[in-house]
Amino acid sequence: MPFKFFDRSQLKLKSLSERKHLIGLNHFLQLEGPIPHFEHPHLPLLAERIVSAHKRGAPVILMMGAHLLRAGVSRQIIDLMQRGILSHIAMNGAGPIHDYEMARIGATTESVAEYIARGQFGLWTETGEINDWITRGVNENLGFGEIVGRGIKENRLPHREISILAAGYHLQVPVTVHVGIGYDIIHEHPSCDGSAVGETSYRDFLILAQSVTRLEGGVLLNFGSSVMAPEVFLKALAMARNVAHQHGTRIACFTTAVFDLIPLEGNLREEAPRDDPRYYYRPYKTMLVRTVTEGESFYVQGDHRLTFPNLYRLIVDGLTSGM
Repeated sequence: MPFKFFDRSQLKLKSLSERKHLIGLNHFLQLEGPIPHFEHPHLPLLAERIVSAHKRGAPVILMMGAHLLRAGVSRQIIDLMQRGILSHIAMNGAGPIHDYEMARIGATTESVAEYIARGQFGLWTETGEINDWITRGVNENLGFGEIVGRGIKENRLPHREISILAAGYHLQVPVTVHVGIGYDIIHEHPSCDGSAVGETSYRDFLILAQSVTRLEGGVLLNFGSSVMAPEVFLKALAMARNVAHQHGTRIACFTTAVFDLIPLEGNLREEAPRDDPRYYYRPYKTMLVRTVTEGESFYVQGDHRLTFPNLYRLIVDGLTSGM
């Protein structure tokens, strides 16, 4: 006998105008504004690697958790896209939700504790528009990120200038979205079509795998994604290397860098033993050790609101100084 499904028609959605938001436009850093002070010995070298990769035409891929968006650095990310520095951005499923809400109402992020107690967490009418776009766009052979970026731009959402997805659509820089079904608030909505979500996100995975085929000599950055980025990158790299080996080429010499809050000590280019809790931290074993055979990896601990703007400043300085 089939198991019973939850009846989504019973759900009551409310407008975003009724939600209290934790992040607004004034939280987002200006391009010309002061940058919070942060120093780390790896940052100048990473900036040099990124500028060098850019000048050689090698890719610079940014994989990110949604915390990077909530850090208020969207303008800096978009500027690097416009300069041709970032050749691919990969988000988890929460990324387009925050990006869309910022573009639509200039605010995002709800108190989970407050709204889960009311049974209202995530059930906001406007955000479900993402589902509508995905359902309509699934037959156009586009990926999740491109569909949402197009929707934000072509529907002229009021604050679209701060949207990374809209910038990707406009600049034709792939911004891919790697979804786990049930992870994101739009999956609660009656309008969610799981097959369309899966199909469009899988297309984005194949777009990322294609970008990884060019990673030799390039740079891959992971800002704050402890599961999506290492797991998706691992599979994409396996596919890319499989084809490269068949053609007598290699994808081995590239730079990876992980930016996160977790303190990691010791030799981070050797895998932690199985009885060490760090062994189970995927960005460490996957992105700093296992996938980097002949390249080099770096770990930078710090708040994204500090680390990304300072890396951005060093990259821009390197471009203008002819690094």
